[in-house]
Amino acid sequence: MSNVSGVIKSIQDIMRKDVGVDGDAQRISQLVWMFFLKIYDDREAEIELLEDSYKSPLPEHLRWRNWAADPEGMTGDELNDFVNLQLFPTLKTKLTVSGENGQRALVIRSVFEDAYNYMKSGTLMRQVINKICEIDFNNTQDRHTFGSIYEQILKDLQSAGNAGEFYTPRAVTKFIVDRVDPTLDESVLDPACGTGGFLACTIDHKRANYVKNASDESVLVGSIHGVEKKALPHMLCTTNMILHGIDTPTQIEHDNMLSRRAYKDYGEADRVNVIVTNPPFGGMEEDGVENQFPATLRTRETADLFMALVVKLLKNNGRAAVVLPDGFLFGEGMKTRLKQMLLEQCHLHTIVRLPNGVFNPYTSIKTNVLFFTKKPESEWPATTEVWFYEHPYPEGVVSYNKTRPMQFEEFEAERAWWGSEADGFKSRVETPQAWKVSIEDITARNYNLDFKNPHVGEQTSHDPDELLAQYQGQQKEIQKLQDQLKGILAGALVGARCA
Repeated sequence: MSNVSGVIKSIQDIMRKDVGVDGDAQRISQLVWMFFLKIYDDREAEIELLEDSYKSPLPEHLRWRNWAADPEGMTGDELNDFVNLQLFPTLKTKLTVSGENGQRALVIRSVFEDAYNYMKSGTLMRQVINKICEIDFNNTQDRHTFGSIYEQILKDLQSAGNAGEFYTPRAVTKFIVDRVDPTLDESVLDPACGTGGFLACTIDHKRANYVKNASDESVLVGSIHGVEKKALPHMLCTTNMILHGIDTPTQIEHDNMLSRRAYKDYGEADRVNVIVTNPPFGGMEEDGVENQFPATLRTRETADLFMALVVKLLKNNGRAAVVLPDGFLFGEGMKTRLKQMLLEQCHLHTIVRLPNGVFNPYTSIKTNVLFFTKKPESEWPATTEVWFYEHPYPEGVVSYNKTRPMQFEEFEAERAWWGSEADGFKSRVETPQAWKVSIEDITARNYNLDFKNPHVGEQTSHDPDELLAQYQGQQKEIQKLQDQLKGILAGALVGARCA
């Protein structure tokens, strides 16, 4: 079928009629577990054609094809009871997780351990199921179209989200993976993988550049690692991996990387070649998580803790790219110590300063991508200079939005300018967008990395949030002057009366 977008809209309209589904977050959660089971069943049908001995980890009566595929099948109370009393209890706790199908069963159990059936009407649920059955995930066109719908689900999820979690635009993830260039056998980790955008891009990158045969594909599958603490993004990530051809994504863990063990307990066996991530910024971890970290690195700010962990988890000469807000660049206190550690232990070779609006409409927070390579202790301090590249808006664009998101093609100038770390980026030259800063200048500013483009004069911002902040600041100054004037006048009046 071709109108996958129309099917999704129809499903959402049906769900809005159900009294049990309250708001976007529940509607998306309901939609995702249903899609997971349909996608899983379609993938099983494909595997069965390739493997004569394939056996599903699901009991036969719980496979999508046997309870959902018939449009005239169970409905009403019968369907509702089946889902609540048989399907969910079995998928959550009763699957056999040992033996040859144990790993596949573990994937399903991890997806459903925090999932819920919010729909109260079995009749409406049947309507939703019938709509989902219109999509064939073994059809290349449907699978491709669903990729765009998947991104829309992520945007809808963001609208219902909080805690500074912004799902990274595909253009940014693709550019980052393209520049870090993970090779076939290099282990890749996203410690805050969310819905799996970076990992999906890594899979696509490795397949396009390094996978030549079935043996290479097996190496690729074993190289992908992700951790996500929240149930719904974890479910989306697992589904995303299956859509990307990883049938048993057991390396996508449902956990909090910050609290799973003490910082000092991560050893060489835990380290990886490549880390690409956009950790949640602006959020705070629960009390006690910071105690897993050394005293000099303790904070409850999520992004800072992840940044410390990224450095810890890289192998020597391992590469990383991390999306961080401006606040990290100029922040003080623990951020200063963290930046000092980063510059001493790693070669922080490039900071790409992204323009406002990359994450619109969810936030106008200005963001940056830090690219660095961890160095052996014998090479510390590792950074002697840092290159900055200010990514401009395309010609004729003043801001990004839902209908005009950032495009990967906009990064062609950076890609042409980039050069190679192997020769110390000898080919790099300063341009109107690119400049370099010495470590001496950075340390003189107490590790403040918020360097503005020296090739651009003072610019007037047209960003509504910035203009509003400026206006509010001006109003405070005006109020302060008014209060001072009132004080002077009051004093003069008192003096006149006394005279």
